[in-house]
Amino acid sequence: MSVIRQRRIIIGDVHGHYQGLMRLLEAIAPTSDDQVYFLGDLIDRGPKSSQVVNFVKNSPYQCLLGNHEQMLLNIFTKRIPTPTVQAWLYSGGQATVASYQEATIPHEHLEWFSTLPTHLDLGDIWLVHAGVDPSIPLTEQTAEQLCWVRDDFHSIQKPYFPDKLMIIGHTITFTLPGVLPGKLAQGQGWIDIDTGAYHPRSGWLTALDVTNRLVYQVNVFKNYVRTLPLQEVVTTIQPEQIRVSARGHCLA
Repeated sequence: MSVIRQRRIIIGDVHGHYQGLMRLLEAIAPTSDDQVYFLGDLIDRGPKSSQVVNFVKNSPYQCLLGNHEQMLLNIFTKRIPTPTVQAWLYSGGQATVASYQEATIPHEHLEWFSTLPTHLDLGDIWLVHAGVDPSIPLTEQTAEQLCWVRDDFHSIQKPYFPDKLMIIGHTITFTLPGVLPGKLAQGQGWIDIDTGAYHPRSGWLTALDVTNRLVYQVNVFKNYVRTLPLQEVVTTIQPEQIRVSARGHCLA
């Protein structure tokens, strides 16, 4: 199979799995001609959030704001009630704090998080962490909606953009109806590539080579790497399935 260079590669939620990310990038072998993007949620849950942040911050790659970075920013830069802090710690924040020397998150990391965009428009592709609120115009979308939305977006009956594919993370794909662990999910005008790297049911960290329609995956628990054509690893979601599915919402 011939591979087109100058690739556009999108990487899903890493959640502190530094070794897994290094294995994934080794498999992808990006060159200076490739464009690499992270969808956010670099941190929390996994053991090496600080190393992941250091790497991405100092790389030539672009990164979006995820809901976990947003939570961390709110906690460390605003007056946040104790229950909210506890919710973040329970949702993986403890692992993030522990990954930093002396359990102190450096100012330069907080400052970098504050500069991360909520979305990127690449012309025919639109990147965002969670999705959009389909009921309001793009100009009215807030970081809260772009980093946190779930069912209202997944159940849209027609693409939000008529001429752009939206690539998202945030919601672990196997929590969507009929999607097996390690599979990607596709709805009306969107593809979800968060395959749940931290989750014991999955362990898969995913990158999508949009240019060549290839999916690179590493299992962070089994240290296994695979590369598959997109059509072999994506499951189509019917919008009406979302409303009737009874799935729990964790702080993914």
